[in-house]
Amino acid sequence: MRAKGYKIKRRLSASEEFEVTKLVLDKFLWLGTAFAGYGLFVVIAQDFTRGMYLLLIGALIFIVFAAIIIREFEAIR
Repeated sequence: MRAKGYKIKRRLSASEEFEVTKLVLDKFLWLGTAFAGYGLFVVIAQDFTRGMYLLLIGALIFIVFAAIIIREFEAIR
């Protein structure tokens, strides 16, 4: 018998897990693209140093994205 207030945890299928991972990684791409694009705008239109920091943040987000992709790919093997 279950204790009151606890729910049974449901396991995700491989395709459901892939869809959730795809949604999360898509957000990483959008975030990195937004920082890089805004950073490029700031470099061109306003302040070079501030824009370079924003571009660097976008590049770091892309590096984290690549690391997650590589880790997931190796886990599948």
